Amino acid sequence: QVRLVESGGGLAQPGESLRLSCTAFGFDFSPYIISWYRQAPGEGRELVASISPTGTNTDYREAVEGRFTISRDNAKNTVYLQMNSLKPDDTALYYCKAAQRGRPVYWGQGTQVTVAS
Repeated sequence: QVRLVESGGGLAQPGESLRLSCTAFGFDFSPYIISWYRQAPGEGRELVASISPTGTNTDYREAVEGRFTISRDNAKNTVYLQMNSLKPDDTALYYCKAAQRGRPVYWGQGTQVTVAS
């Protein structure tokens, strides 16, 4: 079955770290750009970070620049989002997306991240 599965979310205190994983099943995701999005309650979905197929290029939204790091291991069909110095504003449901021109787009179901004292 073709799907993306996120994991690693949970409850963290401000300043702590979490590492999210996004693993692809049923397809080779090495040609895909992988992105992490998040959606807070009552808000729209926003792009957090993206990584190119080879991992050479990465992009981050300004709010997470310097705190979050996206990386990938194509041998494991997995992308990671290392989140350091977490803030309450980082609280959201985090999704990963696989996209590439001319290919189907895949979304995961999301993993909840809650940052609170």
